[in-house]
Amino acid sequence: MNAYRMQVRTELMLSLRQGEQLLVSIGIPLLILVFFSLTGVLPIPEGFARAVDFLAPGVLALAIMSSAMVSLGIGTGFERQYGVLKRLGATPLGRGRLVAAKISMVLVLELIQVVVLVTAALALGWRPSGSVTATLPAFVLGTAAFAGLGLLLAGTLGGTVNLAATNGLYLLLLLLGGMVVPVDRLPSGVRAIAEVLPAAALSETVLGAFSAAATASTKAWAVLAAWAIAMPLVAARSFRWE
Repeated sequence: MNAYRMQVRTELMLSLRQGEQLLVSIGIPLLILVFFSLTGVLPIPEGFARAVDFLAPGVLALAIMSSAMVSLGIGTGFERQYGVLKRLGATPLGRGRLVAAKISMVLVLELIQVVVLVTAALALGWRPSGSVTATLPAFVLGTAAFAGLGLLLAGTLGGTVNLAATNGLYLLLLLLGGMVVPVDRLPSGVRAIAEVLPAAALSETVLGAFSAAATASTKAWAVLAAWAIAMPLVAARSFRWE
């Protein structure tokens, strides 16, 4: 247990000390929230009084994707490339507690993100409504889906290739995920693709939980659940520790 706690602390400190990971996990979501809430560049979707009412849930979904996929995936990928995972797996910590420590790190990082982003959103005038309790299953499913996706890339690609692939996928999912631009504003062909991706499903379920002006469809929950089940299973079967 002491080894597990020390590894959680180490994983968290490494994540918080890396400027590029802090930029992705907190900096970019916070910048998007503040900039688009104050400038009025984006049209306000129907049913929302202020831009922040639509942006805040989407930015929280973006934060989940940032920490579960980008921070976890890139960090694990470089640890694998440099042989760190192999050596840690052979220590008394063991592979089971190493994986548990990484999952715990992601959950703690997500908690920090939620506190920072919700505080900023409330300061910008956000007043959440709807069934806020539905955010918990959305966050859990989203974390499982994106952590599985991040570990799949980290466990099969080389460190630099994984870095490029993860960042490229992050940008793509940000554009298609309905986190800044509503999915229904996308061209019909692009929209059909976006609706079966985990980013759009997560942002829709979080938006439906936080806002009475939006309702998450059964399809969105089904898509998110499917990714949450499939990605960890595929990652577990294909992950190579060295």
